[in-house]
Amino acid sequence: MKRFYFQLHFVLPFAWTLLFAPLFSLSAIDPNPAKNPTERLMQGNQRYATSTTVCHEDWSVKRSTLIAGQKPFAVIVACSDSRVPPEIVFDQSLGDLFVVRLAGNVVDDFAIGSIEYGVNTLGANLVVVLGHSNCGAVQAALKDMKFDNHVQEVVNAIQPAIAASKNDSGDRLEKAIKANIRIVKEKLKSSKPLLSKLTEAGTLQIIGAYYSLESGKVEFLDKQ
Repeated sequence: MKRFYFQLHFVLPFAWTLLFAPLFSLSAIDPNPAKNPTERLMQGNQRYATSTTVCHEDWSVKRSTLIAGQKPFAVIVACSDSRVPPEIVFDQSLGDLFVVRLAGNVVDDFAIGSIEYGVNTLGANLVVVLGHSNCGAVQAALKDMKFDNHVQEVVNAIQPAIAASKNDSGDRLEKAIKANIRIVKEKLKSSKPLLSKLTEAGTLQIIGAYYSLESGKVEFLDKQ
């Protein structure tokens, strides 16, 4: 009997620890202490840029908690570039970001419909149009390259940014990329019937941001 008690005395606490370890690992570190969605993204990007990321969770546990639904706090409209994955750039976890990605971070009706879903159905109150340095799509538009396929549609969509930035001083490509971000942002802010209504009511923020491939840092162009 004493031997049996001795074994339970040591085994039960160990088993208890294994059972609840995933819960402790998820709650021990809050990766998003800020409540403001823009601040949450800024803090996450700072962690990413300095290699101090905290989103290393037990993914099996996290997946299970999200089966019933999702509630992302922000919509990210990003370029399809493989070097700019928003969840990694902002050090966010599963279920945190609703991401819409197209080359050159341009938007069409399908993209806007997706954004509306993220905002109106899922409850995100921030939309970030995220461009990045050395964007190949903007560079193609800047060089007025021609394609005999659907890539041409992407280039055509970016041409207004080329025209808008042609007299800007400084790096020509960077200026065009930032002009494209602004144009897409304004297109979303004026999109009827939903996005324009929410932005005018002050319940939705739509802002632009620029990611540096070299530094890993995100510059928020017009943080509200």
